[in-house]
Amino acid sequence: MTQDYLMHLFNAGLQSVQEYLALHVLLCLIPAFFLAGAIASLFSKESVLKYFGANTPKYISYTVAAVSGCLLAVCSCTVLPLFAGIFKRGAGIGPATTFLFSAPAINILAIVYTAKILGYDLGAARAVAAILLSIIIGLIMALIYERKSEVHKGIKTFGGDKHSHTVYLFLLLLAILVVPEIIRSWTYLALVEIPLIALTVYFSFKWYSAEERKSWMEETWFLVKMITPLLLVGVFFAGIIVELLPANIVVRYVGGDGLMSYFIASVAAALMYFSTLTEVPIINALTVLGMGRGPALAMLLAGPALSLPNMIVISHIMGVRKGLSYIALVVLAAMISGILFGYYIL
Repeated sequence: MTQDYLMHLFNAGLQSVQEYLALHVLLCLIPAFFLAGAIASLFSKESVLKYFGANTPKYISYTVAAVSGCLLAVCSCTVLPLFAGIFKRGAGIGPATTFLFSAPAINILAIVYTAKILGYDLGAARAVAAILLSIIIGLIMALIYERKSEVHKGIKTFGGDKHSHTVYLFLLLLAILVVPEIIRSWTYLALVEIPLIALTVYFSFKWYSAEERKSWMEETWFLVKMITPLLLVGVFFAGIIVELLPANIVVRYVGGDGLMSYFIASVAAALMYFSTLTEVPIINALTVLGMGRGPALAMLLAGPALSLPNMIVISHIMGVRKGLSYIALVVLAAMISGILFGYYIL
C-alpha cells in the first residue's frame, strides 16, 4: 500500500513536469533565457555598479539600485557577492540594501515567469512592489545606521552606442516573449514571431562582434544549465505538493485575509530556500490548493530576497544588528504588500 502511494506521488510529480514542458518551454523559457543571457553578457556590470559610489547623488544611487536587477540579471545567490563587493567598497548601506532586496526580485526571468504562470497582475505587482519597497527599506536602513552625510560630486553616465543597441535588442527579445500571450492563433503567431526572430538574428550580427555573440550564447547556456534542472525539480515537487497537502490546511493558514495568513506566508518564504524561478511553480501549486493571491505576493517578495543561508551571509557582511534589521524589514514589507494587494487590487 505504501509503495503504491509513493508511486502515485511520483507519477503526480512526473505528470506536472510533462505538462510544464508541453506548455511553457518553447514560447516562454527559451526566449526568456536568451533575453536574460543578453542582459547578463552585453550590459556592463561595472557601468551599473559605479553608480553606488560616494560621488553619486542619492536620488540616482537609489534609483539605479532599485532597477539594476533587470540589467544585471542576478538571482538570490549571485546577488550576495555583488552586494558584499559594493558594500565593502564604500557604498552607503541604504543603496546597498536597496540593491540587495530588489535585484533578485526583479530578475527578468523571474518577472516574466511569474506573469506567465501566476498571471500578469501578480507579475506586475511583484515588479512594482519590489522596486518601491527596496527604496523604502534602503531609506529606513540609512536613517537608522548612517551616522554622517557624504559630499557628492556628480555622476558618470552610460556611454557609447553599445548600450543603446542592447536596449533595442532587449525590446526585440521582449516582443518575442510577449507576442504569444497576445496572439493565440498559431498561423498569425508564426507571421509575427518569425519576422521578429529574423530581425533579432540580423541585428545581433550587425551590432555585435563574434566574441560578444559568443559571450551571449555562453551566458544563455550557463543560465540554462544552472536553472533548468532546479526548475524541473521544483515543478516535480510542486506536483507532489498538490497531491500531498490537504487543501483545507492551505486555506486555513494562508487562504484568508487575516494578518496571520500574510505573516505565515512571509515568514515561511523567508526561511525557505528558493532557487531561481522555483518559487513560482511551488506558489502556483499552493494557489491551486487555495492560497490567497495576497499571501502569494508576500511569498514572491520575501522568498527571493531571503533564505536561511542568505540570512547568515547577510548578517556576516553587515553585522548581526544590521542584518536582523534588514530581515525584519523584508518580512514586514512583504506582509504589507500582500495585504494591500489582497484588499485593494482584488
